[in-house]
Amino acid sequence: MAEEKTYPMTAEGLAKLQAELDDLITNKRPAITSRIQEARSFGDLSENSEYQSAKDEQAFVEGRVKQLQQMIQFAQVIDASSASKNVVTLGKKISFKEVPDGDEETYTIVGSAESDPLSGKISNDSPMGKALLDHKTGDKVEIPLPGNHSVTVEILHVSKAK
Repeated sequence: MAEEKTYPMTAEGLAKLQAELDDLITNKRPAITSRIQEARSFGDLSENSEYQSAKDEQAFVEGRVKQLQQMIQFAQVIDASSASKNVVTLGKKISFKEVPDGDEETYTIVGSAESDPLSGKISNDSPMGKALLDHKTGDKVEIPLPGNHSVTVEILHVSKAK
């Protein structure tokens, strides 16, 4: 039997997934069911756009529920405090600058399930996340970019994410 995929994440990431799942099950499902029942009352379902729209939304929600249940079931919560203080691991906040004279940037390394680059959370599976993992404060790291290019950064600070 094939081994199930694990989903490394922080405790905060797991809590967010659980909250989303709870919302879908307790709020979205009943609302969609009501929309479907109301749309059925309009008669002919073959030309009923409200009915089709509600069924499409129901399919999306059910797919997301299954995805969230799988991610939660196989979540691997990572405790960043168990790793060395200055080493980049999942759940750590990293500040670095492009060498020789770039601006300082700060990101938190998280599992792919909770990645949100616009909020400063990058996946451990991303090229940047993979390159930074297991390095420590003061290290210079080459980060691959598209088109066979790369950039070198110096890690300035590593701390446990809040």
